[in-house]
Amino acid sequence: ETKIFCGFGFAGDPAVGKSALAQMFRSDGAHFQKNYTLTTGIELLVKAVAVPETSDSVEFFIFDSAGKDLFSEMLEKLWEQPNVLCLVYDVTNEQSFNNCDKWLEKLKAQAVGVHIPGVLVGNKTDLADRRVVEQKQAQEWAEKHGLEYCEISVKEMKNFEAPFHILAKLFHQLYKEKVETFHSLA
Repeated sequence: ETKIFCGFGFAGDPAVGKSALAQMFRSDGAHFQKNYTLTTGIELLVKAVAVPETSDSVEFFIFDSAGKDLFSEMLEKLWEQPNVLCLVYDVTNEQSFNNCDKWLEKLKAQAVGVHIPGVLVGNKTDLADRRVVEQKQAQEWAEKHGLEYCEISVKEMKNFEAPFHILAKLFHQLYKEKVETFHSLA
């Protein structure tokens, strides 16, 4: 049984639901603040996720900058190179989806020449009548950039664990490849 440590932060525009998703995940869905205030500073959330079909688990260290620009100087020092990436947008806000290009560029600039697996997350699917970004459009964007895709509603607690399970699986694969490469060199 291996415990693998994995650090990352959520990327995406303010108010797309990054903090709410992080907080909910930490408390297994028991906690959704309806009117949460944007916290100052950065919170660190830690949680282990079992990797399906293995006896391994990935321990996530999630930096939550609560709506602040993720790339504040303080965070850059803490998080020189993310292990995985999680991009979040709001399905009712086209701008937040379009800005994913900008966020992805910033993340890739942090890790030049390194493959970082990740997931694109469409949040707020509960607001179906206000939806402007179609699933197919987002899925195609994710595929083009080598990312997995999933949709969630933090508010209705729908599928909110999916991004973490995807990230755990992706990171576990990456870890196994690194271990195998290391053994082949030894």
